[in-house]
Amino acid sequence: MPNTIKLRPVIESDLDTLFVQQCDPIANLMAAFAAREREPFMAHWAAIMRSEQTVLRTILCDDEIAGHIVSWPQSGEREVGYWIGRSFWGRGVASAALAAFLKVDSSRPLHAHAALHNIASQRVLVKCGFERSGEERYDDPDGPVDMFVFTLRAADPT
Repeated sequence: MPNTIKLRPVIESDLDTLFVQQCDPIANLMAAFAAREREPFMAHWAAIMRSEQTVLRTILCDDEIAGHIVSWPQSGEREVGYWIGRSFWGRGVASAALAAFLKVDSSRPLHAHAALHNIASQRVLVKCGFERSGEERYDDPDGPVDMFVFTLRAADPT
């Protein structure tokens, strides 16, 4: 039976689950993103939940919190990112959530980053119409991280 994927605004009671999901060391390796300790995590989320420039949704899979998806302005561009709890991987949750989110935030162009080794996330982005548009490297305390940049451009008006 297919999963039912829904998006809803993030509420404070979601944060405990989202915190646990971002602490998963395997997910951290896939995303090339270090987990935050609880206090910095909660402070970060308080800030993004207050921001009027951020579009933020909780992803529900069959009414369970599967992760979150967010877009925000960065360096003059609009970025999108998502985090899916590992127990929901491989079930089409990220693709369905991103497709739904693209109707919530119609900003274009929209940019996303995926670690070079995160083939699953790259597939999600391509499936949702993003095209690989470049590569970036940033310095992490654990060493350099290489990312592909993906862009979803405005639809052709023809």
